[in-house]
Amino acid sequence: MQRLIGIRREDKNIWERRVPLVPEHVHLLLAEYNIKTRLQPFTDRAFQDKEYVKAGAEIDEDLSPCEIILAVKEIPPHLLLPDKTFCFFSHTIKGQSQNMPMLQRLLDLDCNLIDYECIKGPDNKRLVFFGRYAGLAGMIDTLHGVGQRLAALDIDSPFLTIKQAMEYQDLNEAFEDVHRLGQAIKKHGLPPALTPFVIGIAGYGQVSKGAQEVLEQLPIVNVSPQDLFKLDPSVPFYKVIFSEQDMVEPNDPEFHFALRNYYVHPQYYRSKFDQYLDYLTVLVNAIYWDERYPRLVTKASLKQRYEKGGEQKLLLITDISCDIRGAIEITEKTTDPANPSFIYNPLTDQIQDGFGGSGIADIAIDNLPAELPRDSSQAFSSALWAMIPEILEADWKTLFEECHLPPEIKNAIIVYNGELTPAFQYLKEYL
Repeated sequence: MQRLIGIRREDKNIWERRVPLVPEHVHLLLAEYNIKTRLQPFTDRAFQDKEYVKAGAEIDEDLSPCEIILAVKEIPPHLLLPDKTFCFFSHTIKGQSQNMPMLQRLLDLDCNLIDYECIKGPDNKRLVFFGRYAGLAGMIDTLHGVGQRLAALDIDSPFLTIKQAMEYQDLNEAFEDVHRLGQAIKKHGLPPALTPFVIGIAGYGQVSKGAQEVLEQLPIVNVSPQDLFKLDPSVPFYKVIFSEQDMVEPNDPEFHFALRNYYVHPQYYRSKFDQYLDYLTVLVNAIYWDERYPRLVTKASLKQRYEKGGEQKLLLITDISCDIRGAIEITEKTTDPANPSFIYNPLTDQIQDGFGGSGIADIAIDNLPAELPRDSSQAFSSALWAMIPEILEADWKTLFEECHLPPEIKNAIIVYNGELTPAFQYLKEYL
């Protein structure tokens, strides 16, 4: 018996062109498991419809015959179908208010929801993710943004040669440009007013690793956070990575930092990140954050600096995590590739779109991997496709406790037959 899965078109915004399964893996599902794929027609998809047809898929608007429906981003509530198993990034596990109507609709329609964000291995690390590509695109856009911000301040720099990630055909083309930037810096250095140029990255996970891959193309010297206070001014370009221990400290000086204790009891810790801000030219935020945790950058701290006057070193923040007024308190809104940055003025607490104006540039694009749609989709699909047969084979009508699925998938089920699963009962208070 041939099984049928569906892939819906992405419609969250005009920039979303990614796919959960690429043609190569659609073909493998058909050839090895006799699983057919149906896709809704979509002219902007990173892989063309004809590529899927060649792989053995069919193009059809109607996904109602499909047992499982895959997407990348959230699905509008009115487009959800009853009694289906959906797999996508639901962005609900923090109780995000904008997605509670969608979650309620999934419950009302007796659906199942598997959230990619929750598919994790025994070490609690995510198995299906776009994080590396958020870091890659985020750092490319950061280098582009530096050039634009400096130009708005009438400072010429070699960063102007870098385009936005979405303007490159693929990652290889982007890397070629960044490599050329590195050669130019190696040969001519940077404007004296910018040196030492220091890029700081908060976090060391997949997002951070992706960002660091881009920087490997540049003549950059790695230093520790403690080294920031004694940098050699003759070295033009530095990179520093911040871990939790660098960013926070216990409220009680009698206690020492302990990572597990910090994650379990973040209320016992306070931020100590402020001490680094005078030494950073660029800050890239790549950490998980929710309201329990201390902020890295606060409005009050920035205002205090600007009230003192004098030249401010911090030029630009790229908030890849995009938590509104979160770890980076000045992130008042998310941005998009057409309007990637706003300027935050600490003295007026106002923002204005673009790269020009008084204050700090903030790039807060909330779907960065979509700027590298083919590369990021290929990597994501490589991790996801082999899980599809197991999801199809599961008995979705039995009790949740008796549903035989690998733990990494079962633990990612938020909704099961129209009910919140035990691990996600806490979401009731947000509905």
